[in-house]
Amino acid sequence: MPRPPRPARPVSLRPLTPPDWLVRSLKPQSAPIPWAAVARASVAMALPLAIGILAGRPAYGALASMGALSGVIGDTADAYRMRIFNIAVPQLFGALGVTVGSLVFGHGWLAVGVVTFVALVSGMMSTIGAVASVSGLLLLLNCVVGAGLPMPGQWWLAPLLMTGGGLLVLALALLAWPLRGGVPERAAVAASYRSVAALLDAAGTDAYDDARTTVTASLNQSYDLVLARRARDHGRNAELVRLVAQLNALTPIVEAAPAADQAVRHAGACLPPEVPAAVRALAATVERGAAAHPPGEGPAEQTADRLSEPPDHAARALDHAVRHAAETLNDPDPLGAIETDDRLGRPAALRVRARRAARNVILSGASWRYGLRLALCIGIAQSLVSLIDVPRSYWVALTITFVLKPDFGSVFSRAVLRALGTAAGLVVAAAVLAEVPHGWWDVPVMMLLAPLIPALTTRGYGYQTAAITPVILLLSDILNHQGLGLVLPRLVDSLMGCAIALVAGYLLWPESWGTRIGDRLADAVADTASYVECAFGTARDPAARARMRRGLYRDLSVIRSEFQRALTEPPPTGTRAAAWWPLVVAVERILDTTTAARVRIRHGAEAPDPDEVAEVSRELTELAQGLRASDTLEEVRTSFTVGPKDSVLEPLRQEVAAARAIASTP
Repeated sequence: MPRPPRPARPVSLRPLTPPDWLVRSLKPQSAPIPWAAVARASVAMALPLAIGILAGRPAYGALASMGALSGVIGDTADAYRMRIFNIAVPQLFGALGVTVGSLVFGHGWLAVGVVTFVALVSGMMSTIGAVASVSGLLLLLNCVVGAGLPMPGQWWLAPLLMTGGGLLVLALALLAWPLRGGVPERAAVAASYRSVAALLDAAGTDAYDDARTTVTASLNQSYDLVLARRARDHGRNAELVRLVAQLNALTPIVEAAPAADQAVRHAGACLPPEVPAAVRALAATVERGAAAHPPGEGPAEQTADRLSEPPDHAARALDHAVRHAAETLNDPDPLGAIETDDRLGRPAALRVRARRAARNVILSGASWRYGLRLALCIGIAQSLVSLIDVPRSYWVALTITFVLKPDFGSVFSRAVLRALGTAAGLVVAAAVLAEVPHGWWDVPVMMLLAPLIPALTTRGYGYQTAAITPVILLLSDILNHQGLGLVLPRLVDSLMGCAIALVAGYLLWPESWGTRIGDRLADAVADTASYVECAFGTARDPAARARMRRGLYRDLSVIRSEFQRALTEPPPTGTRAAAWWPLVVAVERILDTTTAARVRIRHGAEAPDPDEVAEVSRELTELAQGLRASDTLEEVRTSFTVGPKDSVLEPLRQEVAAARAIASTP
């Protein structure tokens, strides 16, 4: 008897969804539109075109607009002094790059060798810092353009015009200096006070960790801005001295915040709203500047009225910290406090820092690896276009230069976003090249396209690429008059550049995100072990301890950025980064708990036994060694002996045990 046929299973059609790493990459970032930069971009890129057309030299105007484009990309600093560095210094390297490139234009394999060497230097420069990274980027970009496009006029004219365009952006930015509403450094310090107030508001809640991350980012910005001025003006600028004192005064509040968070969690209550309100009052005082206050009405007295008598060690520490900050803000001459309690440390002279940076670049293995990666990719691109006779040789190397910037984000995601952004930008470029005749019509078109660059740059790299692509194509067409025929070749060139960067600059190198993350995290854990010894050891230097804590929080902030980049990578790198993420949070909590214990000891709690300190330090050291031993999480179980439950280190032991338990999770 034949079996009855089985009923057919219903076919379930699952909707096709993009992978998580691509969704993270394409998701626009939330950021305000920099309207002042938008206006500057419109004027700075359209004005040179108008002057060139009026003088009968539109190619000269296009070159100046190219220089303005690099200035628009670098116009990101808040402080005017930093804008001078961020815009002017890279322009000098850009001028050098276009000079070298134009001198080897049409010289075949000599051009290949020279551009490849410039790529090596550019890559090594990019490891120094933010300004050096942009300078190295412009050095290589302009060298590639100079070696790939015929420049009009004498050899010195192109660098002069491009530098002039970039400096035009700087001049427009500096025009607003006399009209500025406040000092950027002062605004940054005030914002740090407000972020600390928000941290105190979040004490005892699930929002505390995110608020702590915001405080770290805000303090990093304030330290960078103040130190940038302090390298030159320390001791001669009364306002700067006051800003340094006000920033120093935040340190005890930040140190007391973890203790307050633990106390609030233990009591199951909320921090009195008067405390964060007092810190916000201090922020308003900082933002107003060094205005004098009548006796009895200064920020110290106002803050004292907001605070009640503290009942425990944590509350007492927070009370003393806020009162100390208020007294500092009310001090008419904070110079003495700066000299005796300088938690920031004085930066070295500019020539000393430049010499150190040069030595570190030459002796750094990471610097050579990145320089060689970039040089290999540029060399392949230049060799390829030298063997294939095409008039668009510069675009392949141009794409590689933008994509292969690990300090700007994930190379893999930047390659994908570059291809998608170029495709979107080419749609706009095709419409412009097909419908807009060259001449005066280029000026209003540029006034409409240029503002999109700063407006979309804050949204993400793909959006920035979509905004830059039609602008570059319009300027290129003014120089070489290829018209609509530029569009499809540019897409092919972009895909070729992305492919070279992915294969020769990414897949062929053994260095992986997982290894970098594990090493950086292991270093942070080892430094935390040293911080524990410093916090509870016999040698107690408050300034050194504060600098060590700030350095640890800054390192963990960098590690967070590394994770954000790694999460945009496809599996297995992205999934591996997600697995490591809870351990990053655990290390931050260990650092918080150590600081809280130190604060409680300073305000009356019993100091721990040296053996307890040594045991915690040993456990952290073993955890760091376990993290270095493998690219994946390995079993690193705790071996704590039972210590006194009433010890000030008991919460710290619990956090260390939790971190090692996370590391033991497969």
